Amino acid sequence: MLGDRWSLLIIRDMMLRGSRSFKEFLESYEKIATNILSDRLRRLTAYGIITAKPDPSDGRKQIYLLTAKGIDLAPVLTEMVLWAAAHEETGNQPLVRLMREDKQKFLAGVRQRWAEGPDRSSTD
Repeated sequence: MLGDRWSLLIIRDMMLRGSRSFKEFLESYEKIATNILSDRLRRLTAYGIITAKPDPSDGRKQIYLLTAKGIDLAPVLTEMVLWAAAHEETGNQPLVRLMREDKQKFLAGVRQRWAEGPDRSSTD
């Protein structure tokens, strides 16, 4: 379900960067190919980790939202980020510091952000 390289990166971008649109995922540092991105979004939807809804500002486009199942991955991803930061230099020290200082508050913020639903702007 999450064993390929890209699925966790997509979920990471949704959780930590607030990515919700195809275009936002394409702008990620890792530069995922469009065909791979389409495939992974379909798979994550089929697994019930994300859901797709029409973009309120442009019905031809989709916005992707974490489901409750997807949000439940937040503690796992947080631990992975902290593990990586302990073993290599990371470009996002403020995020790592926030996670280290109050992990529960950070996780509550992730849950609250995604509980707000699809009306939240995709540019936050």
